[in-house]
Amino acid sequence: MLNKEEVQRYRRHISLAEVGINGQEKLKNASVLVIGAGGLGCPCLQYLSAAGVGTIGIVDFDTVDLSNLQRQILYTTADLGKNKAEAAAARLTQSNPNTFNVYTSALTKENALDIIATYDIIVDGSDNFATRYLVNDACVILNKPLVFGSIFKFDGQVAVLNHTTTEGKKGPTYRCLFPEPLAQGEMPSCSETGVLGVLPGIIGCIQANEVLKLILHIGEPLSGKLYTFDALSMQSTVFSVEADPNNHALTHLGDYDFHCEPTIALADRIDVRTLKKLLDTNTNDLVLLDVREDYEYALCKLENALHIPMNSIPQHLNAIPKDKNVVVYCHHGMRSASIVHFLKSNGFDKVSNLEGGIHSWAQEIDESVAVY
Repeated sequence: MLNKEEVQRYRRHISLAEVGINGQEKLKNASVLVIGAGGLGCPCLQYLSAAGVGTIGIVDFDTVDLSNLQRQILYTTADLGKNKAEAAAARLTQSNPNTFNVYTSALTKENALDIIATYDIIVDGSDNFATRYLVNDACVILNKPLVFGSIFKFDGQVAVLNHTTTEGKKGPTYRCLFPEPLAQGEMPSCSETGVLGVLPGIIGCIQANEVLKLILHIGEPLSGKLYTFDALSMQSTVFSVEADPNNHALTHLGDYDFHCEPTIALADRIDVRTLKKLLDTNTNDLVLLDVREDYEYALCKLENALHIPMNSIPQHLNAIPKDKNVVVYCHHGMRSASIVHFLKSNGFDKVSNLEGGIHSWAQEIDESVAVY
């Protein structure tokens, strides 16, 4: 039952014939788990909380960083360094006293089933493939509907996965969209790719809309469909997705140990302190190769580095000396790891990846380097 205050708070919902008192009570009695309190999770959490969803779980082990504030508008500078799940729950409680369950550990194959099992609907706002496959598989095993969202630069996607109709027909899963993860080195960097600040707000709100439709049993959910949005052209397209019955047959979680960057052998890595010693003693046999984009190089650089953006490396192999030790670096060491693999496959034997990239260099060696 709704109390007097709740009737007043949600009267704009209640006045909708499709919602009414009964619908608002459904929202109050519903439980939703949001995985990731970042760009997608922030707007989704705000609207689910404001709509009156009674129990909301928030999973995020990460802390608020200054670079998050460009798009994760649930946080302020006062939240820097705080756990995102805890900071999100504290802020949301100020607007609406829902029940918030906070999970500050990473979602793993050891805890996923236990956490997900207690919620009606799951929202995936994660930013990596390993978590997406883990969440999908757990939802399939537990028969939970999953509202998926993703963003990349100016593009966004939304789909309702593992949804069962009133007739008992199951919709597609994430594995019906993407049967297998990309090979190592083929994935875009999870932490270095830029994104237009408003895009996750748009996509996160669409995810919240799908959740409300599922709870209220109104409208047509994006099941069997993939909604795509282009922020530059303002064009949206809905693609049909067929369900593969084999993807509903999962009985246990698998292996999710894959990453955005390829694995680099120990012999092909170098840490910033070792590099500093080499630069202090002998630079004649050492070449620094900066594979970041032009705008990144203009912001900060290491002295005397050879700058060739990652995508231009294949066309400029002749500019990279094979007879010298080449240390490749980027921002965090992910893109450069791919380039090390590429160079080795093209006959470069004396090449290594700078672990942690220029970011680690600025933190451990030279604070005057203004990392972004």
